[in-house]
Amino acid sequence: MFFLLVIITLTTILHWYVFQAVKTITYTFQSDWWRNVLQWAYWIIALGISAYLVIKTYQLMGKGEFASSAQSVSNVMLTLIVTQLVCVVFLLGEDIFRNFQAFGTFVFNGFRDFSFPSRTTWVSGVALVAAALPLFSFVYGIKYGKYNFQVHREVLYFEDLPDAFDGFTITQISDIHSGSLKDKNAVAKGVEKVLEQGSDLFVFTGDLVNHRADEIDPLKPIFSQIKAPYGQFSILGNHDYGDYVSWPSKEAKVENFQKIKEKHAELGFRLLLDENVIIEKEGQKLVLAGVENWGVGFKEKGDLQKAISGTNPNDFKILLSHDPSHWDAQVKNNSNPIHLTLSGHTHGMQFGIETSLVRWSPVQYRYPNWAGLAEEAGKYLYVNRGFGFHAFAGRVGIWPEITVIELRKGKEPKVNYALNRD
Repeated sequence: MFFLLVIITLTTILHWYVFQAVKTITYTFQSDWWRNVLQWAYWIIALGISAYLVIKTYQLMGKGEFASSAQSVSNVMLTLIVTQLVCVVFLLGEDIFRNFQAFGTFVFNGFRDFSFPSRTTWVSGVALVAAALPLFSFVYGIKYGKYNFQVHREVLYFEDLPDAFDGFTITQISDIHSGSLKDKNAVAKGVEKVLEQGSDLFVFTGDLVNHRADEIDPLKPIFSQIKAPYGQFSILGNHDYGDYVSWPSKEAKVENFQKIKEKHAELGFRLLLDENVIIEKEGQKLVLAGVENWGVGFKEKGDLQKAISGTNPNDFKILLSHDPSHWDAQVKNNSNPIHLTLSGHTHGMQFGIETSLVRWSPVQYRYPNWAGLAEEAGKYLYVNRGFGFHAFAGRVGIWPEITVIELRKGKEPKVNYALNRD
């Protein structure tokens, strides 16, 4: 009930504030009839959206899982709130300025000829136009962005990489969240991109499903196409344990978890459960280790020391660990060095800005390493932005990712900018 009150209060405040811009614009109309029609239309639409959110949220409460209908609620709520907040930023800025103006007038004139400054039409117009940008961005992200698969490539240099693995490539995907993926044709195109990379090794870094093992069944013929010369390996993510859904019994949850593990095998993935395997090439080797989920604030089940048992500090090691907070907490300073850790989990919050000048997502306030490459003392972490989506059924600015890592022997070459000027 508290959550419903929060929704009602928040949406009412935002509706009222945005209405100030609508009202200011309509006051420029010559016709009272049009002014009244547009103002009434605004409130009918705004209150209709609020009613939809309240009714749907009430219906979903107690279901015990985040179903597709709940994703629709998230889509509407996020689109509404972000769009209106952009408008409110402009209006709030003007209100602060108007209050300073009013204070200055009062100081110099007192109550004589005092009047509070009116809103300016142009600021209200700019606010409404600016709000259209996130509105259309969210509409695009919900309709198309969630399947806008992008390939990210990284070349990483290691002086102690075995010679045979110079040029070795790894394709990584993460966070499939199969229960959310409804467009099989779009998913198939994403998997085609995976296959097009022709990498030596394929890895999947957790969250195969949202909650239930059978979510992956409709997509098994698609994902089981993924093959690589040196194998396909996977780990579990926090969603794969069934912790976020109500089960009729403890036994039902255990049975679902067992089925989850079996699904990996049915896809042709070797599931690594706190263990490691040796990848051999031309008589040389690297170690691929995988842990169960370990994350700050989430399930801390993975056992890193068990996963790398039997290895020594001189072995070249790659670790699959779903949650990137594991790297900071246990991995990067481990006494048995791990060269590269591949993670996922964050999804880049499926919302943000990534350009050559600006890189921002709300998730960065929770995860310092939330997408892409991080390095410390020669140890690397790569955080995949996720293949699928969850909760919010869309992506805005943070697109679904297919990662290709190329391992190279030696030191990273330095770019001579003097020789690369136009």
